[in-house]
Amino acid sequence: MTLSQSQSFKNVYYILAIKSFLIWVFALTVCLLIIGFPLIILMVTIGSLAAVVLQSVLPVSAVLVVASSILGFNLLGIILGAAMLTMKGVHPQEVNWLRWLHGEADPTHTSIYAACPLTCDLKG
Repeated sequence: MTLSQSQSFKNVYYILAIKSFLIWVFALTVCLLIIGFPLIILMVTIGSLAAVVLQSVLPVSAVLVVASSILGFNLLGIILGAAMLTMKGVHPQEVNWLRWLHGEADPTHTSIYAACPLTCDLKG
């Protein structure tokens, strides 16, 4: 009986670890694309210069080598970051800035519209 319970707890732990890893991969990818936009511009600039330089050595596949290496480094960084956060036990539910991921609204934020001083007192 205890062996089956411990086996079931291990299975649940692995499923939760995989779920946490996939959520971290998604969150880090979104952050790289949105927040890291200047970094993407820098990578494109350096990649295009590297492709021009490698064109003399690898005339046919210089762009392919540079593009695949840039994508590979980005994917490797995202996957290693997600694995490190998952192995340290940082769950996405514990992180404050991931509230958008869970669909929770910020209770301290209230919207104030520009027309409100003119129309808020009117009873319709």
